[in-house]
Amino acid sequence: QVQLVESGGGLVQAGGSLRLSCAASGVTFSRYNMAWFRQASGKEREFVARISWAGGYTSYADSVKGRFTISRDNAKNSMSLQMNSLKPEDTAVYYCAALARESIGDATTARSYDYWGQGTQVTVSS
Repeated sequence: QVQLVESGGGLVQAGGSLRLSCAASGVTFSRYNMAWFRQASGKEREFVARISWAGGYTSYADSVKGRFTISRDNAKNSMSLQMNSLKPEDTAVYYCAALARESIGDATTARSYDYWGQGTQVTVSS
């Protein structure tokens, strides 16, 4: 059974930092491209960042570029999102997601992804 479990969310002041983690089990982690999405209250789930199965390629939403860094450790079946210079508009539930590396789906679209975690809340106060 595939499980993705996020951790590291919390409450932080604007300008602060948080590091989110995603632990995977029940899956050959290196066979999946991974991503972070977020969903603010009343809004659609949106793409944040993604990383290729070997970690050699990353991309970011314009809204987080230069502030967030995605990384992964295939030996530990884990992925992280380092979030710096946080803004109130970053407040959302953050989800990790897995996409089979042979998939031809749009990797910035939530519906393309095969597996999801339960989410972790990030709240940035002004």
